[in-house]
Amino acid sequence: MVPITKYGFGLVVGSWILFVVIFVLSIIFGQPILIIMTVLSCILSIFNLLFFRDPERNIPQNSQAILSPADGKIMKITEVKENDFFDAEVRRVSIFLSIFNVHVNRSPISGKVEHFSYRQGSFLPAFKEAASVENEQSVIGILDEKGRKVMFTQIAGILARRIVCELREGYQTTAGERMGMIQYGSRVDVYFKADQVDLRVNVGDKVKGGESIIGVFR
Repeated sequence: MVPITKYGFGLVVGSWILFVVIFVLSIIFGQPILIIMTVLSCILSIFNLLFFRDPERNIPQNSQAILSPADGKIMKITEVKENDFFDAEVRRVSIFLSIFNVHVNRSPISGKVEHFSYRQGSFLPAFKEAASVENEQSVIGILDEKGRKVMFTQIAGILARRIVCELREGYQTTAGERMGMIQYGSRVDVYFKADQVDLRVNVGDKVKGGESIIGVFR
């Protein structure tokens, strides 16, 4: 059985308890509305069980690699000006997470968290360009022992309403380590200097958090 993430364990257990209670009531009273509620609560419980799954991953033992922070599909690869952590032109790799993906997020590299911020914002569809700037998000900048920087953002989408991030400034993190999730959504952007990294993905590629390599430092 695939383990359930601690970030959603309460929701999974709660939805199954609700299902059992409604199911028992429907047997006792036999009311059509209770039968309908039983079916709906069963669907919700199964969805939560699948959504909050947290499979183990084979973490590449490569200190030069930048790992994908999330499961999903490479949506865009663009050059942008980043002002929070790099204050320079950088490459941005955008990963879109559907509701069917694993939503546990993992650190892309090992190092010290030099920047953390949480921005309240909109809940635009994650595929829109403006979502990178306007949507609610956590921003995490990591500096490795060789002085190389990687930043990534957990971005809420049209369905997402809660971002979980365990990292804060001063924390040490390890590549592939679980660090949070976006509940019911939706996009993760990864930033790095283009002249320092050989890209290993293309638009349309599917990636796995903590396992797929986004790029390799030169």
